[in-house]
Amino acid sequence: MQAKDAVGRYGEELAARHLVDLGWLVLERNWRGEAGELDLVAMDGSTLVVVEVKTRSGTAFGHPAEAVTLQKLSRLRRLAGQWLHEHAVRPSAVRIDVVAVVLPREGAARIEHLEGVV
Repeated sequence: MQAKDAVGRYGEELAARHLVDLGWLVLERNWRGEAGELDLVAMDGSTLVVVEVKTRSGTAFGHPAEAVTLQKLSRLRRLAGQWLHEHAVRPSAVRIDVVAVVLPREGAARIEHLEGVV
């Protein structure tokens, strides 16, 4: 496994723990659909949340959330629709969140949770 993949997997693990600590129910991890992958699918109460996780080992190349483009958000919306079509979950609402994880060389990871990204 490449270092980049390990960083990404660790960031997804931290993001999932963050959501569980908020009291959310994580339904799915790394679900693959026709147009790509959903990192995390979770329930925040009665709201289904598709969570895109972006992890970087620093901010020299910008904040991790900056990597979530309008094109990526459009793909996530399509994948959320596909996920709902394939599962027996009927949420009251659906939203897309971004969890940005920065893993500095020293100290604890920094997690920033952006809700309702459009």
